[in-house]
Amino acid sequence: MDLTHIHLLLNHFPTVGYIIGGGLFLLSLVAKSDDLKRASLVVLLGIALLAIPTYMSGNGAQAAIRSLPGVSKSLIEAHEGAALVAIAFMEFTGAFAWLGLWQFRRLARVPGWNLAVILVLTLVSLGLMTRASNLGGEIRHAEIRAAEGAGVETVAAEGALARTVGSFVTETPWMWPTCETLHFVGLTLLLGVVLLVDLRVLGVMKGVSFASLHRLLPWAAFGFGVNVITGMLFFVGIPGQYINNTAFYWKVGLVMLAGLNAVYFTLLEEPWEMGPGEDAPFTAKIAAASAMVLWVSVMYFGSMLPFIGNSF
Repeated sequence: MDLTHIHLLLNHFPTVGYIIGGGLFLLSLVAKSDDLKRASLVVLLGIALLAIPTYMSGNGAQAAIRSLPGVSKSLIEAHEGAALVAIAFMEFTGAFAWLGLWQFRRLARVPGWNLAVILVLTLVSLGLMTRASNLGGEIRHAEIRAAEGAGVETVAAEGALARTVGSFVTETPWMWPTCETLHFVGLTLLLGVVLLVDLRVLGVMKGVSFASLHRLLPWAAFGFGVNVITGMLFFVGIPGQYINNTAFYWKVGLVMLAGLNAVYFTLLEEPWEMGPGEDAPFTAKIAAASAMVLWVSVMYFGSMLPFIGNSF
């Protein structure tokens, strides 16, 4: 299995997932059901995470098919540009969905302003992802282009977006160092908060309630968001350095697992029941220990990109 197969396996999940998550979210608003709201926010957050490897595997698929007969370079670039815009909105949707889940714990409800933001972002993301998926289908299915009357020239203008962003990242002297700095700051925020929370669950700082530390989680989420944005800019700038890099595959896979681990501390009851001086349940300790291992592993494989994968 190569990146082309992985992309084919993943590329329907963002569109279908947003239809399901968005439908559940609309239903929850109509039914005024907190349980449905939480379920829909979990779906939107999960799809936002899954969109990251979906986009990145697309660059590997692009490299594999762009030289095949009958494949239009303009359509490939148009699909890449449309997917880049779509994933940007999907990640913002996932960020506000996570914030909504956190607000359920802190406030026992999601404020109306966040519900409105999530609704707008979900609808926009679904439209953009549908557009990107349709362009992806046109690459290898001429009958779709014929049925829609879509010629290659109609999409040529929008196709340069991803490459324009990539060129800006690599050719602007200050851009790459700035992204590296922000990436480090984001990682520091993320790991600082994660380690505090996980160490408390493992028995350190027992005088502090978990609920007191839990209010710091938005800072960890902010750091993660900064890392996602800067990491995507790195990838768009030099995709070839990453799609052939084994260490990068490990890093992305571990980030997905660490993201799922973070949902545990956002959703489940056990950590929230710990007051000052109380010991965490065994399952919570397992989750905390695994989170520390996962994030340290993410750091390791990120640092090993030039050595294991011979990049840069």
